Amino acid sequence: MDIKAPRGVRDILPEESWKWSYVLKVTAETMADFNYAEMHLPLFEHTELFSRGVGEATDIVEKEMYTFLDRGSRSITLRPEATAGMVRAALEHGLCSPGTAARLWCWGPMFRYERPQKGRYRQFYQIDAECLGLPGPMADVEIVALSVEIFRRLGLKNLEVVLNSVGCPACRPLYRRALLEHFSRHKERLCATCLGRMERNPLRILDCKQTDCGLIADEAPSVHDHLCDECRDHFQEVQEGLERLGFAYHLDKRLVRGLDYYTKTAYEILSGDLGAQNAVCGGGRYDNLAESIGGPSLPGVGFAAGLDRIVLVMEQQGCSFGRSPQTQVYVVAQDPEARAATQVLAHELRRNRVSAEQDSGNRSFKAQMKAAGASGAAWVCILGPEELQKDLVTLKNLETGEQASLPKAELIERLRQN
Repeated sequence: MDIKAPRGVRDILPEESWKWSYVLKVTAETMADFNYAEMHLPLFEHTELFSRGVGEATDIVEKEMYTFLDRGSRSITLRPEATAGMVRAALEHGLCSPGTAARLWCWGPMFRYERPQKGRYRQFYQIDAECLGLPGPMADVEIVALSVEIFRRLGLKNLEVVLNSVGCPACRPLYRRALLEHFSRHKERLCATCLGRMERNPLRILDCKQTDCGLIADEAPSVHDHLCDECRDHFQEVQEGLERLGFAYHLDKRLVRGLDYYTKTAYEILSGDLGAQNAVCGGGRYDNLAESIGGPSLPGVGFAAGLDRIVLVMEQQGCSFGRSPQTQVYVVAQDPEARAATQVLAHELRRNRVSAEQDSGNRSFKAQMKAAGASGAAWVCILGPEELQKDLVTLKNLETGEQASLPKAELIERLRQN
């Protein structure tokens, strides 16, 4: 076939999609236990939501967004992340009135034009959770605890919580000047991308993966020495809250995340099984995002976790995805006269939550039995002249070869017992 999927996207085939369903089931149960309500967002938004909310100087807005003009000449962008859309939806629909909190989550595809690599695609899938309306550090601790609990229930191991504070509009300008002064002394060693970041957002240089830039960033002033009293107290209380809940973490002064809307807390959860791109989850606080997109003040904190990466790490670590879906019963017609009856029986089994398959062609009894064995079914239900006459079903265990005839009325209960 000439037409194939574009570079950077992929089909989630049946042998993997059931694993995704398991992860989402566990996630939904955990979200419910933390009282987070599920919602669904549009796949595209007005471009200004992301240019104003995420930040025009970010890699996402500058290089990675899929943006186009619709038939009304409006600039539209496929969503590159979910937080801006979640805040937009909360403001638009009044989900978080003053003095209250909204706990929301969603999942779905996001789109970024970047170099595909292991666990990273141009259409990728994220789980996103946001706690809106609560400015205090306990909400930050709750978000970290929620993400860790999802991974704990999924059975993930070798995970590491990395924590930092990126300050706020009151103290960040002072830190920005200190960074600019430091990086200016090493301009000749910075990569071209970081030279462009110096004037617009020198904090982003801290996140550069180039070796020379990383060495220079390691020697940069620490944000912790430039925090205002409010940010310092907030960060200290977040750490105390994590320790109170028994979470191990370590501080990383270079952790800034790739989005401009973060204030105060920033964190990631890393896996040692993903190589250089090893973050399975990232998030933090964004108290000024709502105002940047034209809304009233609405503090928030949240996280996003890559579904593609979660499944990849679980496979590498040998985690359980529960039981894979498979046919439980294969219904076989012993002769042509029984074919109509097999269709009725298969339908009755399915209505009673028994996974059933039948031969929809005109294959011989021998070919049907061979297909039953290849299907992975545990049982075969055989209908022939004698069964039809006496209203019976012959039930055969494909593993042991044992078989017995029983009344059709007893079939469902017998299968459930086994």
